[in-house]
Amino acid sequence: MSEMKSFHHVPVLFNESIESLNINPDGIYVDCTSGGGGHSSAIAQRLKGGRLIAIDRDPQAIKVLKERLLPFGCVTLVHDNFFNIKNILESLNIESVDGILADLGVSSHQLDEPSRGFSFHNDAPLDMRMSMEGVSAAEIVNTLSQQELQKIIYDYGEEKFAPSISRAIIKAREIKPIETTLELSEIIKSAMPAAAKRDGHPARRTFQAIRILTNSEISGLDNAVQDMFGCLKKGGRVSIITFHSLEDRIVKQEFASLAKGCTCPKNFPVCVCGKTPSAKVLKAVAPGAGELSDNIRSRSARLRTAEKL
Repeated sequence: MSEMKSFHHVPVLFNESIESLNINPDGIYVDCTSGGGGHSSAIAQRLKGGRLIAIDRDPQAIKVLKERLLPFGCVTLVHDNFFNIKNILESLNIESVDGILADLGVSSHQLDEPSRGFSFHNDAPLDMRMSMEGVSAAEIVNTLSQQELQKIIYDYGEEKFAPSISRAIIKAREIKPIETTLELSEIIKSAMPAAAKRDGHPARRTFQAIRILTNSEISGLDNAVQDMFGCLKKGGRVSIITFHSLEDRIVKQEFASLAKGCTCPKNFPVCVCGKTPSAKVLKAVAPGAGELSDNIRSRSARLRTAEKL
């Protein structure tokens, strides 16, 4: 199977996210996580005199996107992390844009391709790097202290068995380095009580935590949201799809801060700060019953949109 055919991604909240951008055919738009090109293609199809900047940090995605987005002459493809959006747009001599979309989830290709090491269902090298560069999940698992692992698993995975899991990892790696996904999965299982193993796959939360750290998904997300909003024109919109409570909380809080006006103490009789809201936050959207039945991975997804006033 060719790489292009194998790189498949099922966009979550697809129609809702495209509609949320309120696309102007002559506008400039950014797809921060172009992935398999689903969202990017839909945006590009709606443009006439406009332009789309399609960004992704995965080199396999970039290779496929060059083919999939080739029919659209309005698309500029960028291999980078969208956390650098200000520098990316500046390098393209773009001062501001009409809309920005970011799908923060792991792509279906990354999850389903065993060699990428994201999944606990298949045995593969413990990698998890979206960019295929930098420190791998295996290096993290084999070098962090027990206290560091426990904190990461608890904070990023919201896993209550983080103490016993982190101790089991340390004990296992004293015998030999942990090198594969199934090795790690079995170590996690061994550290959890039987009852906990019946509530979904026991490794899910720990794998999420290690993946988040490997790809720096949470650290700097608040600044990235502010940067995205700062790149908008008046009336422009930024729409972000999140897949777990940690990132959703950050997006929700950053949008709320942008929509907040007066910051004076409540006991002040009149406003003296003079601050006014810079954003209007639209109602958050969750997948409907139809999408949930078709794609179980959409169950935790939320779409949040803010419009620049």
